[in-house]
Amino acid sequence: MPKSDKTPGAVFKSFLDAYQLTPAKVAEDIKLSQSSVRLLINSKLKISIPFALRLAKYFGTKPEFWIDLQNAYELSEAAKNPKEAKIVKGIQKAKKPAPGAKKAVAKKAAAKKTTAKKAPARKAAGARTAKKTVRTAKKGR
Repeated sequence: MPKSDKTPGAVFKSFLDAYQLTPAKVAEDIKLSQSSVRLLINSKLKISIPFALRLAKYFGTKPEFWIDLQNAYELSEAAKNPKEAKIVKGIQKAKKPAPGAKKAVAKKAAAKKTTAKKAPARKAAGARTAKKTVRTAKKGR
């Protein structure tokens, strides 16, 4: 069975069996709650980075083993999702520009910048108030 078909919890359970450990013992040794360990065994909890670090230290593996296991499982599950498969199917592969095209794109962008009209600067609120005051004062004369 490929690694991605096994849940991280099933692999963790096989480690417990191989080392003849109970979930309670592992939980105590790696300083996690028993419920967290049981949730992992039942595939109700993902292996996080801190969890992977603890498991790696405890079982003498690399943290990447546990993270890769979790990622492979999640990718496998996502690939089985019909909605996600439909979205992925509709995505076109990105095309690299031909050599030298980068310079042409940069020139076009530069040309657009020089021909683009600058937006008029907004006057400060204080300047508007000062003009109103001057107009009001002139009317009152």
